[in-house]
Amino acid sequence: MSACCNGGCSASAPQVGPRYRRALWVALMVNALMFVVEIVGGMQAGSVSLLADAVDFAGDAANYGLSLAVLSMGLLWRARAALVKGLSMGAYGLFVLAKTAWAAKTGVLPEAFTMGAIGLVALAANVSVAAMLYAFRDGDANMRSVWLCSRNDAIVNIAIILAAFGVFGTGTAWPDLLVAAVVSSLALAAAVSVIRQARREIALETATAPGTAG
Repeated sequence: MSACCNGGCSASAPQVGPRYRRALWVALMVNALMFVVEIVGGMQAGSVSLLADAVDFAGDAANYGLSLAVLSMGLLWRARAALVKGLSMGAYGLFVLAKTAWAAKTGVLPEAFTMGAIGLVALAANVSVAAMLYAFRDGDANMRSVWLCSRNDAIVNIAIILAAFGVFGTGTAWPDLLVAAVVSSLALAAAVSVIRQARREIALETATAPGTAG
């Protein structure tokens, strides 16, 4: 993983251009479509990990739209957008934790075949998006948040596929619940990373803006 995990990103990252804008539009459309697919599939399969991932797809689509809205703005506005996205990642992580606890209490057994099939489709979608955005992973906080969304989603989809095998093999819902817990952990960890970098960039831009010197 890049040095951004340790706060190594700077404003000297790759410049925003038409290629990045096109990648964001494609990512937005793919995520919006997969939100519908996973909502329907998650309800049909009774899988909390698929439903959690569907909410993530919806949040990512909104995040890509927000990134497009501030793409031509200065670093300060892009950092502010990243801060909003970081907070939304954190809220999503807490939502998944609550959903997992509820599913553990009700004890509904998900349908493994539907879980695995939709997990494969979602993995293909997220890997294609992550491949498009890979070149921009070392950008500012806004670009980094977009890359983290794509990377985390691909990891989650692999986990969902493995969970489907686990549900089938054990006849219990615990593999599905375990993946949902991993989803929430990834979202919360990414939220902390993006929020920290966004706050640093906001502080730096505010301190160097005209009229802020003492």
